[in-house]
Amino acid sequence: MEKPVFVALDVANQTEAETLLQQLGKPQQTAVKVGMELFYHLGNSFVEYLTQQGYQVFLDLKLHDIPNTVYHGAKQLAALGIQYTTVHALGGSEMIKATKDGLIDGTAQGQAVPKLLAVTELTSISDEVLQNEQNCRLPMKAQVISLAKTAKKAGADGVICSPLEVQALREQVGDDFLYITPGIRLSQNNHDDQTRIATPAKAKTWGASGLVVGRPITQASNPSDVYQLIKKEFN
Repeated sequence: MEKPVFVALDVANQTEAETLLQQLGKPQQTAVKVGMELFYHLGNSFVEYLTQQGYQVFLDLKLHDIPNTVYHGAKQLAALGIQYTTVHALGGSEMIKATKDGLIDGTAQGQAVPKLLAVTELTSISDEVLQNEQNCRLPMKAQVISLAKTAKKAGADGVICSPLEVQALREQVGDDFLYITPGIRLSQNNHDDQTRIATPAKAKTWGASGLVVGRPITQASNPSDVYQLIKKEFN
């Protein structure tokens, strides 16, 4: 089965989103990630439109609040028919469990419960920031593994992590867990604001379960060609 490559719809409005979607291919063969920018502008209606069209939708809002609040928020998100959503692993096990419970309770009968992915450390976080601003005594890899273990015990289905940590995560957290990796760049791409990156081929070799790709596709002169190239290289 083909592993998903989610295109990050990090655009400002519905017109830009629809223009990009038309360039990516058939909805049933396209996976998309809706993040804060587009969701805060268009809300639930656009997400429901995507799911009704047949897109595989990853709604990336990175829930992080007290357990009761994320529970009720997750119930609302599950009702949209999405396939994946996110929570911050730094919120702790009780919050992660509450999010998963909300997804279960909010999913309509006969529908699949959305996969819950825990965000470990953002790919923009460097070792220096981890130590000097988050005051974390663990090195990056150990910190990510610790957060992933917490998330798995709390009921998450996988993690969002850098491709550089996937091998170690598979060894220490297990193969019965999803490892979705942003920070993907083709060899000719700029790094932009990402510090822990890899090519699709490297991510495949290291064992990523799926990719999230934004600017290399959305800012390309021909997004469809780049999307198909990345899917081919990864799968």
